[in-house]
Amino acid sequence: MKVADMHCDTIGELYQDHQRGGKASIWENRLHIDLQKMKKGGYLLQNFALFVHLGRTERPFEYAMKLADTFYEELEAYPDQIGIVKSWQDIESNRRAGRMSALLTLEEGGACQGELAYLRDFYRLGVRMMTLTWNFENQLAFPNRMAPDSGRCLPETERGLTGTGVAFVEEMERLGMIVDISHLGDAGIWDVFRHTKKPLVASHSNARALASHPRNLTDDMIRALAERGGVAGINFCAAFLQDEENGQEPKNSYCRQMVRHMEHMKQVGGIGCIGLGSDFDGISSRVEMQDCSGMQMLAREMGRQGFTESEVEAVFSGNVLRLYRELL
Repeated sequence: MKVADMHCDTIGELYQDHQRGGKASIWENRLHIDLQKMKKGGYLLQNFALFVHLGRTERPFEYAMKLADTFYEELEAYPDQIGIVKSWQDIESNRRAGRMSALLTLEEGGACQGELAYLRDFYRLGVRMMTLTWNFENQLAFPNRMAPDSGRCLPETERGLTGTGVAFVEEMERLGMIVDISHLGDAGIWDVFRHTKKPLVASHSNARALASHPRNLTDDMIRALAERGGVAGINFCAAFLQDEENGQEPKNSYCRQMVRHMEHMKQVGGIGCIGLGSDFDGISSRVEMQDCSGMQMLAREMGRQGFTESEVEAVFSGNVLRLYRELL
């Protein structure tokens, strides 16, 4: 079963390794994702995020550009294995040539520093999807808030998109850059629906009805996403798959838990709104499949839990490819 995964943090991990003097590469490394593992896992397409941590850099735009340089340096070294894509036609061309595809995304709209010119520059560079926030408020919007007493993450139901944020989502739709509502606070998510018309994604978010972390989607959000023709990518992080037990955050992620979230999303929004958003190389939990080479383990578990072959194909790649065909 071919794989189209909407989110990983591999590029940032490679960049940090290189900064420490390491020699890890996209061809082979000890991370969740490299080209050899992707081939074993049956990959058709992987979104590679430029992840910017606003709490660790005073120059987010410059940092994102350094990550973009790492993306191009790594991926362009293996043109016979994988091709960088900026349009649906590029994906089709790679598929016909037997190559995998790499799509560039941006995780943290604050990297644009509130400048529409920077947003357009990222588009020109090949970024085709962007989250408006990560875990920090920025010029565009507010993520879910942290309770000052407990440090727990709580839904942000009051503060949504700023005026600049509204201008950004409108410009993203004009350009053809996909709006990603993962990491955005609840109020911001509903603002995005109000100020956009095209399909959206939640690139790496699960069902809040099954795991109460605010990073997951409520049933109303899943329905709205499905009605818009959007897709939510199942996140493999343990904290988004199950709640704490006895005050302890879960440390292991199992395929049966991922399938459980798929079953719920199917009941709420239909099979067409479900995709994959592993968050590989951005999560610390131990994953049952170990790394991306084991993705077919998830397909087999879906089959055991009653998903038909066509439904597995839809989740693994069909739904995302349908959305990309429409928007890219």
